[in-house]
Amino acid sequence: MVSEDRNMPEGLHLDRIGQIAITVSGLERAKDFYGNTLGMRHIFDAGTMSFFQCGEIRLMIAASEKPVQPGGTILYFRVPEIHAAHAALEARGVSFIQKPHLVAKMPDHDLWMAFVSDPDGNPIGLMCEAPRASGE
Repeated sequence: MVSEDRNMPEGLHLDRIGQIAITVSGLERAKDFYGNTLGMRHIFDAGTMSFFQCGEIRLMIAASEKPVQPGGTILYFRVPEIHAAHAALEARGVSFIQKPHLVAKMPDHDLWMAFVSDPDGNPIGLMCEAPRASGE
């Protein structure tokens, strides 16, 4: 049955992302950054596209003949300990746009973030939900 107000099957909810795509100016340079610098698992290439597995989500980077306009999409990756992730990425030569900083104190954890950019200037966020001891 189709819901009249949304032209979607009743009960259908889009709630799981399967793939995210980012346009890059140089495929080989981007593959090196995402695969070697960030350590993502490369799964396959198809023409001017390259695919990486990020948990349950697939990341596609695709070369463009047009100038790339970075900044429209931000990927946020969960890390277990943001200061260790920051140190490891800095050791690999990654420059940070914003170093780890506290964003919000939640009821049971602190939300920390840091930001880097890929070779085309696409921002990438690192996020850490650090648990707090009871009573803090």
